Amino acid sequence: MGLSTHVLDTMHGTPAAGMEVALYEMQAGSAHEVKRFHLNADGRNPGGLLYDDQSLRAGTYRLGFGVAAYFRSRGVQLPEPPFLDVVTIDFGVANASQHYHVPLLVSPWSYSTYRGS
Repeated sequence: MGLSTHVLDTMHGTPAAGMEVALYEMQAGSAHEVKRFHLNADGRNPGGLLYDDQSLRAGTYRLGFGVAAYFRSRGVQLPEPPFLDVVTIDFGVANASQHYHVPLLVSPWSYSTYRGS
């Protein structure tokens, strides 16, 4: 149970190691940053869970993924401004006793997400 994320770089066919990600709790329409971190070598949040089942609660959250900075760090030439800079995913947690996994598949030009397991 808890919350986790995983990012795959579909341009290079690798985990997005080193990508900066920020987690926010959404309250009354505004975002309150909870933590900022870099993905590990497997493209996952370090430490296993962003929230464990004791601290995750029902509500709306946002993950912000530093896509442009990540691809630039890999030597990809991007236009200015980049097509995708920070990809944000707003999602709801209805049942905090369940596990919420938010994967991101991303290239400099597209992304997709889903509720993973």
